[in-house]
Amino acid sequence: MKNKSSILRFLICAILFCAVIFGGILSGLLEVKMPQGISLNLAKVLKILAVALGVIAVEGLLTFILRHVKTRSHRAESVLSVAVSVLRYIAAVVIICWGLSIIGLNLSAIVISVGILAMIVGFSAESLIADLVTGAFIVFEGKYNVGDIVEVDGFRGRVTEIGIRTTSLTDDGGNVRIINNSAMQNIMNRSGNISVCVTDVAVGYGTDLEALREEFPAILARLRDENPELFPSGIRYLGLQNFGEYGLVLRFAADVRETEIYNAMRALNGGLYSELKARGIECVSTV
Repeated sequence: MKNKSSILRFLICAILFCAVIFGGILSGLLEVKMPQGISLNLAKVLKILAVALGVIAVEGLLTFILRHVKTRSHRAESVLSVAVSVLRYIAAVVIICWGLSIIGLNLSAIVISVGILAMIVGFSAESLIADLVTGAFIVFEGKYNVGDIVEVDGFRGRVTEIGIRTTSLTDDGGNVRIINNSAMQNIMNRSGNISVCVTDVAVGYGTDLEALREEFPAILARLRDENPELFPSGIRYLGLQNFGEYGLVLRFAADVRETEIYNAMRALNGGLYSELKARGIECVSTV
């Protein structure tokens, strides 16, 4: 969707750019004199519009190209994500400075004004500066990258975008959480680690637990063989976890990749239920 938006913005701006250039050739009216040698007429207005549309078109094209670059690592994806974010800000600064120079403002004065404005913004918007600085450290230190699975303040999701101000996380349900970079603290990056998939199954109090325990090695081996990509290290029976209201709660665990932890849990639950049902053992509520 973002790629289509970038190329569509480029095409629209390119068409409008050509239209403005054509109109500028025919213009030269409506001149307005302003103080300090600043002048404004229809031709300059059209020129400013042409500059703005041209810069936006170039920014859209570069964004489209960057989003289609094939990367081999999450780190490279992070750098490209930040580059796309920086492009937007650079485009805005170029349009403003170029537009002011067209109407007669001195470029050096513009640069000085921008510097002063940046200082004012820096003192009045400390959180903005903190987001920008933190965003730079995120990229250079590589604590997490685009594509990593992280957990922040209880929200677990995949990093889908890293900007110079914010980071976007998307969970398994498609919910997107946008967090300021300065608020990305106490992060748990789970991508590089093997996670433990744990599930509890409750059976009735009348179940012969000793006999069932002897069958678990064969049952768990069968489940592993049916899902080798989910359970590369096998499945373990940990034992009787507790006494539930309706039955005995048995606990099972398996080492899995973080990206597959929920798929593994569903496969383990379904497999255990089927195996127990085939033996005439009814599963009951774990609470």
